[in-house]
Amino acid sequence: MPELTAVVLAAGQGTRMRSRTPKVLHNLCGRPMVAWPIAAAIEAGADRIVVVGGADGALAAHLPEGVELARQEQPRGTADAVLAAADHLPPRGDVLVLSGDVPLVTATLLDGLVAEHRRAGAAATLATMQLEDPSGYGRIVRAPDGSVAEVVETKASGDAMPEQLALRELNAGVYVFAADGLLDALRAIGTDNAQGEYYLPDVLPILRAGGGSVAAYPVESAEQLAGVNDRVELAAVATVAQRRILEALMREGVTIVDPACTLIDVGVTIGADTVVEPSSFLRGETSIGAGCSIGPLTTLIDARLGDEVRVPHSYLQSCEVRAGATVGPFAYLRPGALLREGSKAGTFVEIKNSDIGAGAKVPHLSYIGDADVGEGTNLGAATITANYDGQAKHRTTIGCRVHTSVDTTLIAPVTVGDDAYTGAGSVISHDVPDGALGIARARQTNLEGYAERRRALAAARKDGT
Repeated sequence: MPELTAVVLAAGQGTRMRSRTPKVLHNLCGRPMVAWPIAAAIEAGADRIVVVGGADGALAAHLPEGVELARQEQPRGTADAVLAAADHLPPRGDVLVLSGDVPLVTATLLDGLVAEHRRAGAAATLATMQLEDPSGYGRIVRAPDGSVAEVVETKASGDAMPEQLALRELNAGVYVFAADGLLDALRAIGTDNAQGEYYLPDVLPILRAGGGSVAAYPVESAEQLAGVNDRVELAAVATVAQRRILEALMREGVTIVDPACTLIDVGVTIGADTVVEPSSFLRGETSIGAGCSIGPLTTLIDARLGDEVRVPHSYLQSCEVRAGATVGPFAYLRPGALLREGSKAGTFVEIKNSDIGAGAKVPHLSYIGDADVGEGTNLGAATITANYDGQAKHRTTIGCRVHTSVDTTLIAPVTVGDDAYTGAGSVISHDVPDGALGIARARQTNLEGYAERRRALAAARKDGT
């Protein structure tokens, strides 16, 4: 097969986004917008992908590995943008041109477009569509033989005549060109249009004049060719992308109880028979095993969950929860938390940068930070690791089968040995040996008649005596 090079045009300023962030770097379901057409080109089998960005190189840090960056020094139109990638284009093969702000394009569409281009032996093939509101889109002018004669732009007043504006077939902005002769044709384009720019569609009559043919590939569903110019259109596109993500997961065996109240990023993976309850948000590179129960009202960000994990009403970020563990309700797992097999982080528990051993339980109302907790340990309510001394963090080591009583504070660095206990209300500042009971609290003193003395004192103050 001929080599296929994909060129993604992404140098536009995106002023209508009203943002300091370049338009194509705005997040769309867990990916920068520009990463969506890149992903489609990869899936469609592109041998090489070049993104044309602005002169500032702002896109460089956001491109997938292996994707090349070309820079358009001045925003002089789409044809000039393709020319900016000249050093990356092959002398032979096909060049697929996409837009970085048309993120819903699919590999299936690109496969069909490239196949039609090669079947027709065309110099250029472009995707076309029809819309109820064609405002701003170039109109396709057909030749008598049915091929494409030209595309008339309508971006500005004066670009098109009234009879051309009445045409209903539109240029979708997705093209395939035969690489041979493309660059010469691009260099022959002029700027005789209302905006004084080098329009990529103006290359089509030049290719025809050179003996090449221009084919069209009509696309029935214009949804996947929707462009993004502002945040309203970004939200509309995100709705479609989210629907695709959820439908794909459901077809793979995931139950999503209420798709309208669920957000899942494109990078999230979920095993079969997992149930996602309403108002759950699964973001970033989160991975969830099989047979889990997530939510309701749960947020997972870059979290890794094994099989058969339950997480209701909780917030987890950059942590790992292994098979059979339970989290919540109302738990907060912060970065670096690891819950091993069958362990538990219960109600109003916060865990950060800690290793909770297999079968260990932190049932409720506790903060465990910078700690290692052994297997089978049970930390009583309001167990706190005091891990910060005002200048540095320190670790707490809690052995296996330890039982801390309620309201235990462990002042790090401290070690509690295997099978040890603590007394309720203890502030443990020294190591507790294996099998020992650690108690650290003031002796209780009862003052008899205290309430009567308080009442007498209050009465005396009231009388001024």
